[in-house]
Amino acid sequence: MAITKTVPPGSGERGDPETDGGGEAGPGEEGRYLNSPLLLTLLLLTAVMFQDPIRGALAAPVMQSWMTVFVAVMVQALPFLVLGVLLSAAIAVFVPPSFFARALPKRPALAVPVAGAAGAVLPGCECASVPVAGALVRRGVTPAAALAFLLSAPAINPIVLTATAVAFPGNPEMVLARFVASLLVACSMGWLWHRLGRTDWLRPPARASYEGRGRGAAFWGSVRHDVMHAGGFLVIGAMAAATLKAVVPAQWLSLAAGDPVLSVLVLAVLAVLLSICSEADAFVAASLTQFSLTARLTFLVVGPVIDLKLFAMQAGTFGRAFALRFAPATFALAVVVSALTGTVLL
Repeated sequence: MAITKTVPPGSGERGDPETDGGGEAGPGEEGRYLNSPLLLTLLLLTAVMFQDPIRGALAAPVMQSWMTVFVAVMVQALPFLVLGVLLSAAIAVFVPPSFFARALPKRPALAVPVAGAAGAVLPGCECASVPVAGALVRRGVTPAAALAFLLSAPAINPIVLTATAVAFPGNPEMVLARFVASLLVACSMGWLWHRLGRTDWLRPPARASYEGRGRGAAFWGSVRHDVMHAGGFLVIGAMAAATLKAVVPAQWLSLAAGDPVLSVLVLAVLAVLLSICSEADAFVAASLTQFSLTARLTFLVVGPVIDLKLFAMQAGTFGRAFALRFAPATFALAVVVSALTGTVLL
């Protein structure tokens, strides 16, 4: 009678080519080894064979517009993404957790406005604030305060306010209105999260452990991780923004500008779709002269707190369950607060 030996999966013993750690690869492994080079070869051959139609498609006005918007979003965002990644790594490696315990009030309700006001010191856009907010959460800062910082930093820092003043030289009140509305949105969302948010919605991605390494190695390891992670979602958001920008007819804007309510909603949606960095959005808003100042204020308040690339980066940094709840609430609150602020101050 033959005796059959049972080999546990992953035991490393020979005899099962599909689970064996050594020996010859099984048919599935061989297929995996061949698939990638074969696929790349087929793609290159297809591109060569159809180069004329591909060249013609890329030369079409729609594709030219798409590439222009995509490159513009990436060029605007990348420097500030790198800034945010460097700050995130510096916080993770060099700043002890006890610092945040001393810097912020113990009570989350008081920590939220302090963190929101602290957003004024980060000279970057939303691409920089996301990784920094993620680092704050990982270092033990209450999520409500970290989220208030995430929303306020791209909207009330000195670079953004200076750009707004330059873009609206005849309307200096626009700077004050932007500051007030943006800070109110940031603090309100922080308090809202403190009251209604759940910890299981907030799931930052797993990170490599740098214990036992020097601070320099840990710093650059954290930088590489955040660049690869946040950068991928930035590309996805930029591609979506470019696609939507290329297909929205410009005539729709002119029709919407005549209605005071519709104009606010249209510019709020446009701010989400265009995904312009907060350092540049004031000049775009200033060029939309057919719209009222209140509608343009809505454009300036909504864009830095929620747009396509920011939604993608939030989903990648804090989890999809968080982004699907946080983004719509932020959008609705930003529209209401900016409209009310514009009515009072403008």
